[in-house]
Amino acid sequence: MSDGGTARASAFERGEARKAAEGLGHLSGFGNEHSSEAVPGALPEGRNSPQRAPLGLYAEQLSGTAFTEPRAHNRRSWLYRIRPSAAHPAFTRTGNGAIRSAPFNQTVPDPNRLRWSPLPAPAEGTDFLAGLWTLGGNGDVAQRAGMAVHLYHANASMDRVFSDADGELLIVPEEGGLLLRTEFGLLHVEPGHIALIPRGVRFRVELLDDVARGYVCENYGAAFRLPDLGPIGANGLANARDFRAPVAAYEDVEGPVEVVNKFCGNLWSATYDHSPLDVVAWHGNHVPYAYDLRRFNVMGTISYDHPDPSVFTVLTAPSDTPGLAGVDFVVFAPRWLVGEDTFRPPYFHRNVMSEYMGLIEGAYDAKAEGFVPGGGSLHNMMSAHGPDRETFEKASAAELRPQKIDDGLAFMFETRWPVSLTPQAARAEHLQQRYDDVWQGLERHFRTM
Repeated sequence: MSDGGTARASAFERGEARKAAEGLGHLSGFGNEHSSEAVPGALPEGRNSPQRAPLGLYAEQLSGTAFTEPRAHNRRSWLYRIRPSAAHPAFTRTGNGAIRSAPFNQTVPDPNRLRWSPLPAPAEGTDFLAGLWTLGGNGDVAQRAGMAVHLYHANASMDRVFSDADGELLIVPEEGGLLLRTEFGLLHVEPGHIALIPRGVRFRVELLDDVARGYVCENYGAAFRLPDLGPIGANGLANARDFRAPVAAYEDVEGPVEVVNKFCGNLWSATYDHSPLDVVAWHGNHVPYAYDLRRFNVMGTISYDHPDPSVFTVLTAPSDTPGLAGVDFVVFAPRWLVGEDTFRPPYFHRNVMSEYMGLIEGAYDAKAEGFVPGGGSLHNMMSAHGPDRETFEKASAAELRPQKIDDGLAFMFETRWPVSLTPQAARAEHLQQRYDDVWQGLERHFRTM
């Protein structure tokens, strides 16, 4: 594996990837028992592992959970492929680049509020994998607990294949569209969409534009699921039907293909004599998804006060404590604000959860400046944060008419444990040195009656 990945994708290659992305079919529903075949008759009838699989294919189960986990939580898929996954040479260690994994014990967890500008431009020929840069995280990758925050900045498509045995990958594009070629088929995501690649699924990232930039949450723990709705009722937030799973599509490629596997925090590489993206048919619920964040059905007040940000939860990865997530993915989508006698931006706050926030487009309604698309902020547990001075003064004096927030799209990775930084994030040139200044000048207004 070369550090720089592939050469910059040509305009022709990007055009071909864009053509493949347009008009893709998909299957609807999150957590469904999907089935798909690229060739009629490839799926066996009435059994998973017949004596002879149809069309001379190999039957193989991909288990994302233990066999004996409760049925409602069990994730597995059956794949019918040209060659079994076992047909490969030995993997050997290769360079990790800027990717790091838990435990993150090289720096002391920092209680200070921190904010970064966007990643600098990558070297020529940097693909998605080479462009991954780890900010930090928590837990222990070998114990399948915790999470990591990564960013990516790439200017080349991958000609290799990647899989992550350590966790599932939630990809949040901020600039540039992506075509994801997975074992299950193709997914197309643009800024404003997300893609979820389950643990162990092999995939390749092709760029649809000159550059691609965004965020990745690597979830080591229990798989993401839709949050319970409780008193909200049966509908709202992220609706299951809006998640798109791919239809079967396969590569029948003979010849050398580099396959990179992330295992217990390190990258391992092997050169196959065929493409491992050779699944002709499949069925199951351990599958990749794409989702358009603008389809999020926001719930909010229609009387007074600001709702807690938990009402913006798209996906949650539960822990052993009910309601205390290993990681939540939260989006601040376009919405109406109508609360009477209410301070409408996010309120001043200290939280037992730790919050990494990123911005996909526009502006965030709690920060007037300095927080830009591609950048991010970290507020570890119990660190005090909230609107900056300019936002506070403006919102405190605003006439409270119905207001539409539709000029920004922000998100948050929220986790039960403190996020420890990697040394590269703690020393990064794009770490903003005077972030605390946004709260300077908040004046004393106290007076007795």
